[in-house]
Amino acid sequence: MNKRIKVMTIFGTRPEAIKMAPIILEMKKRSDKFEPITVLTGQHKEMLDQVMDIFNIQEDYNLHVMKAQQTLSSITTTVINKLDSIIEGAKPDIILVHGDTTTTFAAAISAFYHQVPLGHVEAGLRTWNKYSPYPEEMNRQMTDILSDVYFAPTELSKENLLKQNLNQDRIYITGNTAIDALKQTVDKDYHHDVLDDISDQHKIILLTMHRRENQGEPMRRTFEVIKDEVLKRDDIEVVYPVHLSPAVQNVAHDVFDGIDRVHLIEPLDVVDFHNMAARSYFIMTDSGGVQEEAPSLGKPVLVLRDTTERPEGVDAGTLKLVGTNQDTVRKAFDELIDDDQLYKNMATAQNPYGDGKASIQILDAIKDIFDNNKLSGDNNE
Repeated sequence: MNKRIKVMTIFGTRPEAIKMAPIILEMKKRSDKFEPITVLTGQHKEMLDQVMDIFNIQEDYNLHVMKAQQTLSSITTTVINKLDSIIEGAKPDIILVHGDTTTTFAAAISAFYHQVPLGHVEAGLRTWNKYSPYPEEMNRQMTDILSDVYFAPTELSKENLLKQNLNQDRIYITGNTAIDALKQTVDKDYHHDVLDDISDQHKIILLTMHRRENQGEPMRRTFEVIKDEVLKRDDIEVVYPVHLSPAVQNVAHDVFDGIDRVHLIEPLDVVDFHNMAARSYFIMTDSGGVQEEAPSLGKPVLVLRDTTERPEGVDAGTLKLVGTNQDTVRKAFDELIDDDQLYKNMATAQNPYGDGKASIQILDAIKDIFDNNKLSGDNNE
């Protein structure tokens, strides 16, 4: 294929932007081979804009779908409707989506309707539990069914795709682009104002918690344990960038307000978050991306979920699934603080998510696919 390959990336949330940015930047380096077309759905707004500014990426199209109290149904239908004219006008050779968001699923349907080849970045992650995480698990599974090419971060992800009888010749193990992004953001001279309020002798616990299935009582009971631990110990501090969702904000302030060593701060941009993670002692999270980033930083993670689509980190020993049961969370917290050997084992576990060259491998694969016409035929084995 002699002409430049028109690669349309479609994403709409902060985590997607962080992980798609390295691919877009790599395409710009290889502008003789690739023509990037960047489409934002705007499923998130402020947090998404931050990432675009940090990586100095300008979108070509923005659907601006975000609105107050948006539902999954409204996001899905609005994205599909608004993508129609964009795909028809831009005529991409391939569309890339990432991960498991509602934007991802809606864009996958739109690519199928327009019969444009679809590549799924971070394909093959599974819990095999329809409602955990919700709606992400089914977003990811349905996107994989609609996809033509799969960029799986690990061997296990590839095996999951093969279980669904998808064409193994179109599955590429690339590592995770989250590690690519870390290489560009972590700075040993980083500073944030919240660090001025924390003693150098204290251990920082970085907390993130926002998923739909954890909102309400699961979140409240987890926060109560963390509050108890802070009050019990005088050498730990918690930094919690609170998600903008009112459901999260209300519980966080209800439980943590007035606790001096719990710092509720605004959501962090990607540079701030990566550097705060690098300065933490360990991380508590229900995020998916953090589970991939932390091993590269040597930080143990307590995963505040009952299931994870990233079991490689659990198997490697850097992640521990603890859910939101108070006794389980408390026990895991105490062990990680009090057992130096356990902490060392988790902190030094091997990173299963690649070497930071995923975006290069993804674009090499796309070039090979188009140069050798590998998208002809059906996608089943």
